[in-house]
Amino acid sequence: MPRRNEAAPPTPWSKDLAKPKIDKTAYVHYCSNIIGDVSIGSHVLVAPGTSIRADEGTPFFIGAGTNIQDGVVIHGLEQGRVVGDDNQHYSVWIGKDVSITHKALIHGPCYIGDESFIGFRSTVFNARIGEGCIVMLHALIQDVEIAPGKYVPSGAIITNQQQADRLPDVQPADLEFSHHVVGINESLRQGYLCADNVSCITPIKTEMNSNYGNGNGYSYKSSVATGSLSPEVVAQVRQLVSQGYDIGTEHADARRFRTGSWKTCSPIQSKNSSEVITALEACVEEHAGEYVRLFGIDPKAKRRISPIMIQRPDGKKITQKSTTGNYSVPAAFGGQSATTNTTGLTPEIAGQVNSLLSQGYKISTEYANERRFKTSSWQNGPTISETSASQVLPAIEQFLAEHSSEYVRLIGVDPVARRRVVETLVQQPGDRPIKQSAVASFTAKTTANSQGSAVNTGLSQEVLDQVGSLFNQGYRISIEHANARRFKTSSWQSAPISAQTTAQAIEELEAALAQYSGEYVRLIGVDPAAKRRVLEVLIQEPNGKRQGVATTSNGVGNSQPPIYNTAQASVSSQGSANTGLSQEVLTQVGSLFNQGHRIGIEHANARRFKTSSWQSAPISAQTTAQAIEELEAALAQYSGEYVRLIGVDTAAKRRVLEVLIQEPNGKRQVVPATQATTSNGVGNSYQPYSSVTATASTQKLTQEVVEQVRSLIASGYKIGTEYADQRRFKTSSWKTDTQINGKRDADVFPAIEETLAQHEGEYVRLIGIDPQAKRRVLEMIIQQPNGKAK
Repeated sequence: MPRRNEAAPPTPWSKDLAKPKIDKTAYVHYCSNIIGDVSIGSHVLVAPGTSIRADEGTPFFIGAGTNIQDGVVIHGLEQGRVVGDDNQHYSVWIGKDVSITHKALIHGPCYIGDESFIGFRSTVFNARIGEGCIVMLHALIQDVEIAPGKYVPSGAIITNQQQADRLPDVQPADLEFSHHVVGINESLRQGYLCADNVSCITPIKTEMNSNYGNGNGYSYKSSVATGSLSPEVVAQVRQLVSQGYDIGTEHADARRFRTGSWKTCSPIQSKNSSEVITALEACVEEHAGEYVRLFGIDPKAKRRISPIMIQRPDGKKITQKSTTGNYSVPAAFGGQSATTNTTGLTPEIAGQVNSLLSQGYKISTEYANERRFKTSSWQNGPTISETSASQVLPAIEQFLAEHSSEYVRLIGVDPVARRRVVETLVQQPGDRPIKQSAVASFTAKTTANSQGSAVNTGLSQEVLDQVGSLFNQGYRISIEHANARRFKTSSWQSAPISAQTTAQAIEELEAALAQYSGEYVRLIGVDPAAKRRVLEVLIQEPNGKRQGVATTSNGVGNSQPPIYNTAQASVSSQGSANTGLSQEVLTQVGSLFNQGHRIGIEHANARRFKTSSWQSAPISAQTTAQAIEELEAALAQYSGEYVRLIGVDTAAKRRVLEVLIQEPNGKRQVVPATQATTSNGVGNSYQPYSSVTATASTQKLTQEVVEQVRSLIASGYKIGTEYADQRRFKTSSWKTDTQINGKRDADVFPAIEETLAQHEGEYVRLIGIDPQAKRRVLEMIIQQPNGKAK
């Protein structure tokens, strides 16, 4: 079957056309036309019926490993050029490993980046398509630049840059299919090249039949030369190369293999998958009696990724099982991805892997012998770069086989947050895969115990769960300890925990608790990004008594709650059971810290209170517990004055809360007032609203609204209301109602009730106004349309 190596006859307007430059490894079908200055790289396939005419616009470049399929037309205008990857000017530049599929039209000036896919009958004109893009069927791309890694759906018309900028990213399944197409056409190229040679074509036909009979697709380069590489290894190499990684190899005899002393093979410099595979086969053949493994090298991060064993002694190939073959075809192309587990892994492990992959997490492994397992000194296994379960499961099974006499655990990694989300033991020595829960979670019974035998570490299950939860969320942990004297004054001393995993953390916690057995110890959770604490919980009292997260007593009658769980809290620096602060104030403080707000207080004597001239007294606490201690001290210091709690949004630089928490003579207020009578300290007594207006209409206000109004009145604020119908509510165009001038419950609540009744079919909101600062301190919707109270 002849190939065209010479230029076709020139067109009338092109007298001096350069001849095409075609690499000897490329195949150009005799039913195709190549005209003019066209450079065709290695391992390129030009299928029948193709027209590549560099007569008007010139030159053209077609990179290594690219396939130009049946009926494709490539042409260029006389005017207009693009800059190729070699910084030269071209009419058409097509990068490496690109698929230009059936009857597509590529018209210069045009640039198509490496590993892109142009679907059937699609047209690309005067455009630049970045690396790794997928253009589906019947699409038109004109006068735009598409960023790398973008997906153009079937039938899309992309003719302005705004459309191009809104394109979605390519998904892993799309990339797999693109690689699959390149692999298919590489096999076609090989078949064409040796079609007339029976001894050459027979092994290819045999492998093709075998692959399709097993449900496997073609690999990028069939190992017909030596048969030393499995299709799965070839697919792995191709994927690494396609992602821009370099390939390295190492070998070791039986002695070196046992000690992990690998020797480096000759470096592979090529970026072309076919050349890399040829070099790998040479390495395998050269070290036929040894172990050989390959790995990817990230040239930017200068680190290894995805090491994989490709040969054992005596030339024994390593079988890598797969459920769907080398490639899976995305649903957009009519394919279905198989999820059936046909490996030797338990269904629980397969389910765990599927769950992690479906959430976008990466999979890696760690292993340890008996000695390392006891000290929790795990060694890193390969990070599995694949995102398809059909490729990940065989890789895990192979790793388990390689470390059959060791402990192996599965690691789930969040690549965005760069943290671990799961650690699961999947094998014990003797090749005994462990059944796991189908839900991805830290399990105290498997990861918390470094000895690998006893389930109980001495820590309560609540503490174990809390530690696992902190690591799951990417937080760090530490501890603080205090003797009885320091505990009373809340002068804790820090003792950092350097662990990076749950198991290591629990070991260090156990050691710390033993070291400080005669002291109080509390667990600290730290958000390293926000540089703030997210948890404080007492886990040990003096004499080594352990506490659980759910336990609140600290041994001296002083409840020490987990931070942000103040509903059960009552914290006192004096050691009494009651802090003197109401439950509602404790809850309010915890709520403010939960939302990332800071707190402060203001105080005023009777004269200043009448004029609303408050004086500030800052609270420097960073945690709920510390804040409550400072609040207690401040209330004691200003026992003869009014004191109010201030919540501050530090980002927006505004107040989010002002509430009176103490009256003169040390009398404490409750945030939602529940007392029968309350005095404002200036001779203005009032009764609770419920006892003044015991009519049917009182049901219009919820207890929350009643308490809010009381708080505003007690703070010396004015009360107002606003209302809006549906249209105005949507545009936030509220109308002001009459301001309520009353200073007593008996005056204010009936006026609010009247407003609600008057605007029964509308939204109504309550306004709190500081008359001195002339600003609003509260806006709260208290009624929705149809009279529904908020």
